[in-house]
Amino acid sequence: MDGVVQLQRQLVDYTASLFHEGFLDEQFNQLQQLQDENNPDFVVEVVSLFFEDSERLLNELAKALEQQSVDFKRIDAHVHQLKGSSSSIGAQRVQKACIAFRNYCDEQNTEGCLKCLQQVKHEYSLMKTKLETLFKLQRRVLAAGGSIPKPI
Repeated sequence: MDGVVQLQRQLVDYTASLFHEGFLDEQFNQLQQLQDENNPDFVVEVVSLFFEDSERLLNELAKALEQQSVDFKRIDAHVHQLKGSSSSIGAQRVQKACIAFRNYCDEQNTEGCLKCLQQVKHEYSLMKTKLETLFKLQRRVLAAGGSIPKPI
C-alpha cells in the first residue's frame, strides 16, 4: 500500500507543479470534476480531442503564413479557435501565447505572426508532454489499486 500512497503523492505534486508553473489553470480542475465513474476517461478524451484539433490548427496556421499573400483574417480565426480550445481545457500558457499571436494578426505583421506561431507550437508541445505525463501517472496510480485524488 505504501507504493500506492507514494504514487498518489507523486501525482498530487506533479499536478500542483503544472498549476504553479502556469501550464494549467482552474478550468482544468473544473474539467476534472466533470469526470466520474460513469465516464472515467472523460478528461483524457477531451484533452485528446484538444490535441487533434490543435495539431490541425497549427498545420493550417503554418500553411497560411507561408502564402505569398497572407490572409490575416483567416489566421486570426484559427488562432481564435486555438485560444478558445486551450482555454476550455485550462492550457493557460498556450492560451496566453495565442493572445500575443492575435495582436500581430491585428497589426498584419507576418514576421510577428511567424514568431508567435513558433511560441505557440513550443507551448503546445510542452503542454502535450506535461499532460501525457500526468495521464501516465494517473494510470500508474489506478494500476496499483489506488484512486485519483479529486481536485480541491
